[in-house]
Amino acid sequence: MSSAIRRLSGVLVMSAAALTSLSASAAGSTIDTMARIKETRTITLGVRETSRPFSFVNEQKQGQGYTVELCLAAVDEIKKELKLPELKVEYVVVSGADRIPKLQKGDIDLECGSTTNTKARQEQVDFSYTVFVAGMRVLLPNGTRVETTKDLDGMTIALTKGTTSEKLFNQLNKSGEAKMQLVQYASNGDAFKALREGKARAFAQDDALLLGLTSKEKAQDSLSLGGMAFSVEPYGIMMRKGDTRLGSIVDRVLSRIYASGEIDQLYAKWFQTSSLSIPMNRLTRDGFKRPNKEAGVAMLLGYSI
Repeated sequence: MSSAIRRLSGVLVMSAAALTSLSASAAGSTIDTMARIKETRTITLGVRETSRPFSFVNEQKQGQGYTVELCLAAVDEIKKELKLPELKVEYVVVSGADRIPKLQKGDIDLECGSTTNTKARQEQVDFSYTVFVAGMRVLLPNGTRVETTKDLDGMTIALTKGTTSEKLFNQLNKSGEAKMQLVQYASNGDAFKALREGKARAFAQDDALLLGLTSKEKAQDSLSLGGMAFSVEPYGIMMRKGDTRLGSIVDRVLSRIYASGEIDQLYAKWFQTSSLSIPMNRLTRDGFKRPNKEAGVAMLLGYSI
């Protein structure tokens, strides 16, 4: 073997070893948002613009709502854990379409909205314990009934981009079980506006969100929920995949709030007000008694969310 070939062989062996080392390092690496929070003394929360009563932005451009308060309780615990004298909270508005990309890119550290824990999303992000369980339904003008999928035939349905309702209703349409015209909107507020203006006959979304919008816009006398439930939608706080240190703190805080009964006062504050009344359903109550991270399911056989 010539000296040139021996030198080339040596280079190739070294390169292979370096690649193996890099691969092993990447495989064993974990995301540690806590280290960056300690360094910057800042945590960024992703919030929704119009997902009342879970997550919305007030006039001061700050996040508010049920899920936001749970996130802020976790922020207090993070501050204690890192022994920080101050921890700045910044808010970034996210939509149904960009909430996961913004989390993955590091634009936000926690997503504090109304996001359903699904098996598909579990491949991209981590979820906290369930904080609420909703059901997907349709909002309709009073007098319109939706008790079966056949009742959707011929309807124009408003959907919010990047949501489980968009995914499920597209499956329904392709199956031929119901022939609908589906129109996607950037936000819940835009889809709700389309319904009120007659551009859509129904707005498909989670029942609690639909009731929150109806209450905010004082539309209870003209709009109501259809009777059919299309899916079970367990909400969780999202964080980056593999961010185990941050995730364990969030879960610990939620467990404490559930066990102490503090969750009852928080629930009443946001869901049982003078303008909104959403009784705590059995699945939500069970989630507080036995914290879990179960994924949502479609109520229709052969469909997914």
